[in-house]
Amino acid sequence: MQTKLSLFRLLAVLLPGLTLSLPAADKKGPAPGTAEREAEFYRMVTLPTPPGVQFEAGSLLFLGPDKLACATRIGDLWIAEGVRGEPAQPKWTRFASGLHEVLGLATRDGWIYATQRGEISRLKDTNGDGRADIVETVTDMWGINGDYHEYAFGSKFDRNGDIWVVLCLTGSFSSSNPYRGWCVRVSADGKVTPANSGIRSPGGIGFNALGEVFYTDNQGPWNGACKLHWLKPGAFIGHPGGNKWFDEPMTKDAILKAGLKKPAEPTSGGRLYDEAKRIPELLPPAVYFPYGKMGQSAAGIACDVSGGKFGPFKDQLFVGDQTHSTVMRVFLEKTADGKNYQGACFPFKAGFGSGALGLEFASDASLFVFGTDRGWGARGGKPFALDRLIWNGKIPFEIHEMHAKPDGFELTFTEPVDVAAASDAASYTMENYTYIYQSAYGSPEVDKGTPKIVSAKVATDGRSVRLKIEGLVEGHVHELKAAGVKSAQGTPLLHDAAYYTLNQLPRQ
Repeated sequence: MQTKLSLFRLLAVLLPGLTLSLPAADKKGPAPGTAEREAEFYRMVTLPTPPGVQFEAGSLLFLGPDKLACATRIGDLWIAEGVRGEPAQPKWTRFASGLHEVLGLATRDGWIYATQRGEISRLKDTNGDGRADIVETVTDMWGINGDYHEYAFGSKFDRNGDIWVVLCLTGSFSSSNPYRGWCVRVSADGKVTPANSGIRSPGGIGFNALGEVFYTDNQGPWNGACKLHWLKPGAFIGHPGGNKWFDEPMTKDAILKAGLKKPAEPTSGGRLYDEAKRIPELLPPAVYFPYGKMGQSAAGIACDVSGGKFGPFKDQLFVGDQTHSTVMRVFLEKTADGKNYQGACFPFKAGFGSGALGLEFASDASLFVFGTDRGWGARGGKPFALDRLIWNGKIPFEIHEMHAKPDGFELTFTEPVDVAAASDAASYTMENYTYIYQSAYGSPEVDKGTPKIVSAKVATDGRSVRLKIEGLVEGHVHELKAAGVKSAQGTPLLHDAAYYTLNQLPRQ
C-alpha cells in the first residue's frame, strides 16, 4: 500500500490539477449506511461554492455570525455573506488572490492574517470595496524550497496574541529551511518564537477548551499512525528531521532563548513509550487514530465550546480525516502526573462531500467542514465541498467519555443504559497494540494483546459503567468494542467502538 500512496503523491506533484482516488483496498472506514444513521441526529447542508472556481479547501474563519472567509489551496481568499441560510444562498466576494496555499486564517484589529506556505501575511480592505488593498508580510522566517509537501498550518490567535504554526518537513523526511519540522509561535508584529521540534506532516491545528494547542500529524517516518498531539512548549514531538536547527547559527540563539533543549537522537525500531523514558523531551501523542479504522489523513481540529448547543459533547474536540471524508470525536484527560494528555477517539460523522480538511464552528454551534481531494483522493467523491453540520436536538446513544482507571476504564453514556446488557462483561471486547517507532514509513499494529474484561458494574444512575480489566499496557492503544450494550430503551450504540491511547495508568 505504501508503494501505491507514493505513486499517488508523485502524480500529485507532476499533475497538480488531476483528481485522484485511492485504491479500493485502502478505502477502509465507516460501514455502509453509517452516514444515514448519523443523519438522524446531525443533518448536513451542502453550500454552493463560487461557480467555475476550483474551490479546494484551505482554511476557514468567521468574520461575523453569518460571514465566512474561505481560503483555498490555489491561493484565493473568498468571503461569503449568508452562509447560515436554509436553503443556503451565500453571496461570494473574492477578497484576495495570488496567495500560496493558505492553511490558516486569523483576525485581529481589522486585519486578516493568512498563514501561507512561505510566510504569514496580513490583509486589509481600507476603502470598503470588499477587496484587500493592503497586503503585508508579518514574517517569512521559514521559507520554502518548492517541495509539494511543505505545508504550513496556522492557528487562530491564542490568549497571548500569538499564532501557532506547524511546519511540515521537506518531503516529510528532512528539513531544508529554518524551522521546517518545528512549531513556532508568531506574534501579531512578526516576532517568531520556537516552541517545539519533532513535527512531521501536520494536517491541522487548534485549541482545546482550556486554550492549549493541539495539532494532527500523519502516518509516516517516526509516526506509526496518525495522531493528535499536545504542543506542550519545549516538548520534542518525535521526528528528528528538524533537530539540526538546534545547532545552526541562524536559529540556535532563538531556540536557546526560548528554553528548548536538544533531545537525544531516537533509536529506530523500538517503541516510543520506551524511548520517552530515555529522552525526557520526547512527548508521546495524546491520541492515536488507528490507521484504516479511524481514517488515513488526520486533519483540521475544532473544539465544541458551545455549552451543549452542538449536542452532548461539550468541550470535546472534533477532528477531520481528509481521506475518509469523516469527522472524528476526541475525549481527552490529563495523565496522573499532569505532564501529558491521553484519551479516546470515536467515530462521529461520515459522508462529507470531499476530504474533511478545515473545520470551524459558527456562533450558532453548527460545524462547517471544508473539503478537498487533491493528491490523496477522498472517499467523499467530490474534488471539493463546503458542508455544514447541524444538530437536530435529538441525542444519539453514544459512549460519551472513556476515563482511565488503575484497573480498567469507566465509560459514561449519553443516555441511561440497559442494566442487564451493560453489566454483562460479554457485552465488551478489547484488544491492545502499539506501533514501531522507526525511521521507516509507518508501522503495523504490533505487540498485540487481548485484555480480559473481568467485570462491568453499572452506576446507580445508569449513565456510567465501570469496567475492571486485566492486561492494560501503558503506551498501547486500547481498542474497545461495546457491541452488546443497549440503552434503557433498547437502542444499540450509534458507534460501538472507542480507541483509548493509554500513556499512563492512574495511581491507586
